[in-house]
Amino acid sequence: MFCYQCEQTAQGKGCERAGVCGKDHVTATMQDALIHLLKGIGLHAIAAGEKGLGDAEAGIFVLEALFTTITNVDFDPDRIEPMVRRAVVIRDRLAGLNRTGSRAASHLPVDPATWNPPADRDGLLVEAERFSIARRKEVCGERETGLEELVTQGLKGAAAYADHAHVLGFESPGILADFLSVLGFLATGHDTEELLEKALAVGELNFRVMELLDRANTTAYGHPVPTKVRVTPRKASHAILVSGHDLKDLEALLEQTSGRGIDVYTHGEMLPAHGYPGLRKHPHLAGNYGSAWQNQQKEFDEFPGAILMTTNCIQKPRPGYFGRIFTSGLAAWPGVRHISDRNFAPLIEAALAQHGFAEDAPEQSITVGFARNAVLSVAPAVIDAVKAGAIRHFFLIGGCDGAKSGRDYYTELAEKVPDDCVILTLACGKYRFNKLDFGHIGGIPRLLDVGQCNDAYSAIRIALALAEAFGVDVNSLPLSLVLSWYEQKASAILLTLLHLGIRRMRLGPTLPACLTPDVIAVLREKFEIMPITTPDEDLKAILG
Repeated sequence: MFCYQCEQTAQGKGCERAGVCGKDHVTATMQDALIHLLKGIGLHAIAAGEKGLGDAEAGIFVLEALFTTITNVDFDPDRIEPMVRRAVVIRDRLAGLNRTGSRAASHLPVDPATWNPPADRDGLLVEAERFSIARRKEVCGERETGLEELVTQGLKGAAAYADHAHVLGFESPGILADFLSVLGFLATGHDTEELLEKALAVGELNFRVMELLDRANTTAYGHPVPTKVRVTPRKASHAILVSGHDLKDLEALLEQTSGRGIDVYTHGEMLPAHGYPGLRKHPHLAGNYGSAWQNQQKEFDEFPGAILMTTNCIQKPRPGYFGRIFTSGLAAWPGVRHISDRNFAPLIEAALAQHGFAEDAPEQSITVGFARNAVLSVAPAVIDAVKAGAIRHFFLIGGCDGAKSGRDYYTELAEKVPDDCVILTLACGKYRFNKLDFGHIGGIPRLLDVGQCNDAYSAIRIALALAEAFGVDVNSLPLSLVLSWYEQKASAILLTLLHLGIRRMRLGPTLPACLTPDVIAVLREKFEIMPITTPDEDLKAILG
């Protein structure tokens, strides 16, 4: 295997024997086979589209398949192999629509438009090695393969958001067609400039996807409003902890646990759920427990109830947890029970078999729900504060959390941001500092929690509205973006920001391993993207 799609990759170069995330060789190779076949689906979909033909199932399948291969989602080859087999069926159905075949894909070691994997798993794994990243680097070169992987990573991240929207009943034929088109593009050879251009196109696609998901979430649950969330346990007989991103799963669980004497806590990227009126109306949505990465294993050790992991597993659970940990959506670990139909009866039974919190912990709360509607409703006050000099600068400090060292930078940076500056934050990286007391500036909170990682859409809308109010472009605002990344959703958001022409972003803890030094040099030249250094040095460079 060879994988370098996430920030924690071994030695910052790539995982070759087993993933730092816990992914084994079989799972990694199976995922490579799936991605290869998706490119073949894309090739045939392009040809079919040119004839006015289409296949709606292909687009939805591609979203699920791409999402399945994101870091920390599906580690179970017994679930991935059927997707590989299904990909062949969908691809060949599209080929039948075309009748005349599709474009050649000669730059790849094996043509994804025609490859038929062996019927047995061992044979499949042997053949799939021929189009691994390591093999493609030998054939296509390190730079081109790296850029292809950057495009693929962005596509995976966008697919996660598109799948969340689809779960809530929102989809766009145009968006689905664009996913297929990019996959077909990746099956044919291209130079550096073309690949960079396509990466920005994926950023534009992801912006539309995040807009679609925003519409799906707010239609289903209302626009987020500023809401205090308890972050310490309260006394209750039973408890369930929900981690991940899928609001639909959380809603179903809340409905099924109503009146059962079970408190439901959010964890990680589920924290912003408390800002949605349609979810916080449930009185047993008790609060938030724990973070995303910092102390997850310790948090799970200490949590007295059952645990549900939706869409993203976060970390490999210990075997001792298997009796009370469940997965749903696309999330899966071998040995962990998976709930595929949102019938959470087994999870509820496991929670009822456990004792919840015996007493109240000292109460502590934080405020969430500062999405675009909430912030823009007070925009005149914000603008007046800037004009009066009360607010000197805005910092967007957000992105992924992760297990590797170096992320204390974001805590220290937030602590050292001067008192006349406002911090916007989103995604799970905020757990490095979101329990700190930053105070207010003229009644405006200095820390504004915009939401989940996909709520980068809200943050962008806020920045665009402020730029319009001041009559400048976003790059001329007193705004600095300091971002942390871990996996492919962050890559998609980064490409979106580059597509929008946003410059001078700081990225850490490291830059993506798939990018060669010459490509990083191009990004620095065109977009002034730069790695983080130290909080003091970066603040001095930003504020002077």
